[in-house]
Order: sequence, then structure tokens, then C-alpha cells
Amino acid sequence: SLGNHQAAIDLIDRLNAARTGVHVFKGVEADILVDGRLDYEPELLDRFDYVIASIHSRFSLDGAKMTERVLRALDNPHVTILGHPTGRLLLSREAYALDIPAVLEKAGERGVSVEINADPHRLDLDWRHCQLAKSLGCSFEIGPDAHSTRGLANMEFGVGIARKGWLEAADVINALSAEEIMERLRRRRTS
Repeated sequence: SLGNHQAAIDLIDRLNAARTGVHVFKGVEADILVDGRLDYEPELLDRFDYVIASIHSRFSLDGAKMTERVLRALDNPHVTILGHPTGRLLLSREAYALDIPAVLEKAGERGVSVEINADPHRLDLDWRHCQLAKSLGCSFEIGPDAHSTRGLANMEFGVGIARKGWLEAADVINALSAEEIMERLRRRRTS
């Protein structure tokens, strides 16, 4: 509900209004439900600059249903980033049954960035999908999946995956200036 997020939204708005030379973006990670809807109402999602949509449950759907689930989420105009797109956990969970080319094609068409999740237990998107995603018009976001300040160091692994996948800084939204990021986020919301 909005009430749970209102204090953080208000704080970020006050920080940005202070014009300190640093812009703080408001974002949230929303769960992609089994039918492809997000677990937050549109009125709440409207309050954020960006929305990362990720799957956190029902990993065992068959390939057609899992693909349909993700494709429907990508049609949601609030979604700006597809989080940990294959759901893999190295050495413990295989990727979802998912038509990766179809998902990457839809992300490119919709202007949704694809996360390179830099947690060393994920490294998802796999570097072998980076060039396919780029050729389909995708941009990328490198996310540390940090659950503490120490986890921010994971960014190094994400940058390594991007480099191994032959991506350049211009392909990665969080390597852009704040103004360029704001413009991309605005374009996504109006497309």
C-alpha cells in the first residue's frame, strides 16, 4: 500500500528539492504474479521513477506459461527494468523454462531494460545473452542485488558480465548521467 512507502517517497522528494547536485531516484521491485500482473496497484507504481519487475515465486511453470507471464508484465507501462530475467541461482536453481529470445524481443520493443544481476550467486542475465539482447534493442541495468552496503561491491561482477558480453557503457542505463536516465525513464512511461 502507499502508506508503507509514503515516508520514503516524501524523504526522497525533500532530498531532490534541496538541489544538492545529487538526484535520488525513487524505485521499487514489484513481483510478477503468476498471471503477469504486478503485486502493486498502478496508483502506487505511478509514484516511482522506475519499477523493477521480477519473479519470486511459482518458478516451475511450463515454458509457455512462464513466457506468457513475463511478456504480460513487460506490457505494463510502469515496468522499466526486468529483474534477474532467468531466475537462475548458480549451483542451486536452473533458469526458469522461458523463451529468452521472445522475452528479450519484447523488452527491446517496449523499452524495458534488462537487468544484469551482479550477485555472484546469480550473474543473471548470462553474458551469452547480452549480444542477442542488444541486437533486439535492449538496454541494460547492472544491479548489485545488495542486501547490505557490503553487497554494493557486487557491481564489479556485473560490470565483468557486461564486458564479457561485449556491452559498452552506452548500453547500460546506470552508466549514463542522471539527466539521460530521467529522459529514458520518461520515454518508457510515455511509450
